[in-house]
Amino acid sequence: MCGRFTLTVSPEELQAAFPNFSIPGDIPPSYNIAPNQPIPVIPNDGKKTLDFYLWGLIPSWTKPDQVGKYNLINARSETAAEKASFKNSVRRRRCLILADGFFEWSKSTPGGSKTPYYFTRKDHRPFAFAGLWEDWISPEGDSLKSACILTTSPNQTVKAIHNRMPVILNPADYHTWLDPREGKPEEFLHLLVPYPDELLEARPVSTYVNSPKNNSPLCIQAGTLL
Repeated sequence: MCGRFTLTVSPEELQAAFPNFSIPGDIPPSYNIAPNQPIPVIPNDGKKTLDFYLWGLIPSWTKPDQVGKYNLINARSETAAEKASFKNSVRRRRCLILADGFFEWSKSTPGGSKTPYYFTRKDHRPFAFAGLWEDWISPEGDSLKSACILTTSPNQTVKAIHNRMPVILNPADYHTWLDPREGKPEEFLHLLVPYPDELLEARPVSTYVNSPKNNSPLCIQAGTLL
């Protein structure tokens, strides 16, 4: 699964990496984005504009007293089109989730501790996860937009640490993924493949990132365990 990620580049760098989209100029750097926090999303609503949705998809049919009880931060790309929580979003509500890195934790050692690893592109440019989004409407008519990250089998770099990885889309596929028309799952699911191994790198980082309350460059500091 993918349970933490970063977006540390400036709005100017983000706009340069996503020239066909509108990026606000006041996005602060985030070194430890966690579930139930706002995440940067470009939905397939035709506007091509970045917005912020809650991380943890809330299906539209969720009862009011159940909102927030289920943390649907990830969806398996292999089965999302079949699951009640995700199948409508696969057809109608897809999005880009912008990032420049993500974290995974190594398997437990005999002592029970885990080491966090930080994964980035080798050129350190930002990228986009494949995401799904929903718009939950309360009984009072209030809108709550939420999103989740699709996952796939790991490439070799991630496999050494974890058995799943987030889907990182090829920029050439953004247009197809964001097609606002309703489509059949097979039109999109072939895009959800492991990111090329030769483009990704990983390094161990500080256990400072373990707490979602921490949000500073210390979270991505290499090789230091606090």
